[in-house]
Amino acid sequence: MTRIPHETSGEPNPLQALTLDRLRQRTSMKWRTYPEDVLPLWVAEMDVPLAEPVVRAVTDALHLGDTGYPAGTAYAEALAAFAGKRWGWEGLAVERTAIVPDVMLGVVEMLKLVTGPGDTVIVNPPVYPPFYLFVEHMDRRVAQAPLGADGRIDLGVLESSFRQAVAGGRRAAHLLCNPHNPTGTVHTEEELSAVARLAERYGVRVVADEIHAPLVLDGAGFVPYLSVPGAERGLSLMSASKGWNLPGLKAALAVAGPGAAADLDRMPEEVGHGPSHVAVIAHTAALRDGVTWLDALLTGLDGNRRLLADLLAEHLPAVRYRPGDATYLAWLDCRALGLGDDPADVFLHRGRVALSSGLPFGTGGTGHVRLNLAASQEVLTEAVRRMAAALH
Repeated sequence: MTRIPHETSGEPNPLQALTLDRLRQRTSMKWRTYPEDVLPLWVAEMDVPLAEPVVRAVTDALHLGDTGYPAGTAYAEALAAFAGKRWGWEGLAVERTAIVPDVMLGVVEMLKLVTGPGDTVIVNPPVYPPFYLFVEHMDRRVAQAPLGADGRIDLGVLESSFRQAVAGGRRAAHLLCNPHNPTGTVHTEEELSAVARLAERYGVRVVADEIHAPLVLDGAGFVPYLSVPGAERGLSLMSASKGWNLPGLKAALAVAGPGAAADLDRMPEEVGHGPSHVAVIAHTAALRDGVTWLDALLTGLDGNRRLLADLLAEHLPAVRYRPGDATYLAWLDCRALGLGDDPADVFLHRGRVALSSGLPFGTGGTGHVRLNLAASQEVLTEAVRRMAAALH
């Protein structure tokens, strides 16, 4: 695939656009879960103003009273165009897509299509905690195939998990996080092709959560799972939600490989009633007209990764941090600090910084925290200062 380099947008860094006082006026989960003296760097919401094309599209819809039910394929067409230009992937066929309420509810519906109650879903911990919650709620078993010490997929462990999952003739699925949350790892074409070969060998169906795909550093090269050889029977969930900070405007797309089109066709019609029409308008505008804003964001995030590494080296040198090539999340190994299994609890109560505990991420999460980088450099600096002070 031929990828187009990210553009130099000339737009200001959206991460530096809002003051802390302005952000505290927000009423979303990030800003209402903890008291005002706590710096919230936990849940995946960004401290940015929305891209102007998104604001304009939603405002126009509201002025028009265009707040009915979603219809048409504009979202899928915008995503296909974005995928072609951004990732050099021309294989996103609009006719093999379906609008779903959001990525995780889409994951649930895709897993229902390819597995049954009691079947196994393999995940690669440490991984996004809702993977466990949603899968277990739908009466499937979760099997863990942990990432290797290098933070990458361990194909030997994955193969063993596949073999056990299908023993006795049961169906199984692999819930793949691409790019990976919380590590920011971007799986390579070679790695994904190997996953596809294993999946075909054992009859395991791959469902890929690719919500963080727009948030990949220039040069890192996001590879859509469905673009690799052997992934024809795969299913993917994509959204503009993470890239443009739209989690409160719920809409996502399920995308089927050529060999999974019949599965997607079996999705119940009522699933498509869940997304918001206004959200679909917002996501479509982001993908079509919000790319210069996204590039400015990615430049800002790259600076924040470097800043965080420098701050940790200065104030918390015992913390291990391997900057990822994607997402706005930092996975911090705090085990050398001697703060026990859940250092996030210490940083919250002693330092007044809210981070995500590593424990719910599964194997490999003990002694770790996840930090949200999508904040101003001033907030990041103050957060690390408070974390260091919490040790004394």
